[in-house]
Amino acid sequence: MNTSDNTLSSTLLQRAVDEFAKLPGIGRKTALRLVLHLLKLDTEAVDNFAQSLTVLRHDVHYCKVCHNISDDDVCSICSNPMRDATQVCVVENFQDVMAIEATTQYHGLYHVLGGVISPMDGITPSDLEIESLVERVRRGDVAEVILALSSTMEGDTTNFYIYRRLQDFADVKLTTLARGISINDELQYTDEVTLGRSIVNRIPFSL
Repeated sequence: MNTSDNTLSSTLLQRAVDEFAKLPGIGRKTALRLVLHLLKLDTEAVDNFAQSLTVLRHDVHYCKVCHNISDDDVCSICSNPMRDATQVCVVENFQDVMAIEATTQYHGLYHVLGGVISPMDGITPSDLEIESLVERVRRGDVAEVILALSSTMEGDTTNFYIYRRLQDFADVKLTTLARGISINDELQYTDEVTLGRSIVNRIPFSL
């Protein structure tokens, strides 16, 4: 069956395949396989699957403190009194929070930028949650900002920009991950042991 053309026997099947194929990393053959798998499930299971996506899209929050994905206005990490509120780990996205949490080596809070500075992609500092990070530091509760961005050109550019914005806060320590992470590696794909050691052995940020 040639799934690149509209040759499927059902218009409903074709529409479902078209929607799945819009997802990143999902080609039309994989989309067809996923849709056919759903057709093998009972109706209740498929309804639950569809409902979970609908609820996710309509009801998901972004933490008003750290901008992490959350069920409530303040995420479970920021609202946890056992976390060290004097440490803020700056990451690019939600996946990086998951990666660091999986190491069990970090017990502070996070700040999710929502990306990194990338002029080639039209992403400027104003597109990211950098001003809200500066405001968190200005309030005086933060003793250390950990720059945990990927060791790419864009990550390094963002690190430098944040450094320039925070350099007037003399009482705040600015650190970065130890270089156990290879150049051009994205944080979320680094193995847990290496990432955990990089957090524990973090070093002062330097230009």
